[in-house]
Amino acid sequence: MQLKFKKQDSIGQSLGKKLIKITLASIVIIFAIFLLNKINFPSPKNDIEKDITDEIIKLK
Repeated sequence: MQLKFKKQDSIGQSLGKKLIKITLASIVIIFAIFLLNKINFPSPKNDIEKDITDEIIKLK
C-alpha cells in the first residue's frame, strides 16, 4: 500500500487564489452591469394622466 502525500497550500497561495477569484467575480459583475446599462428598456413617452376622483368618491 502506497501513501499518497498531498501537498498543503501555504497561506499565501490560498489567499492568492481567493483574491484572484474575487477579482474575476467582481470584473464579471461590473461587466454585466455595464452591459445592462447599454440596453434601452422600453419606457413610457409621456406621463399617464387619468382622473380617478370619481372612482374614489364611489368607493366611499
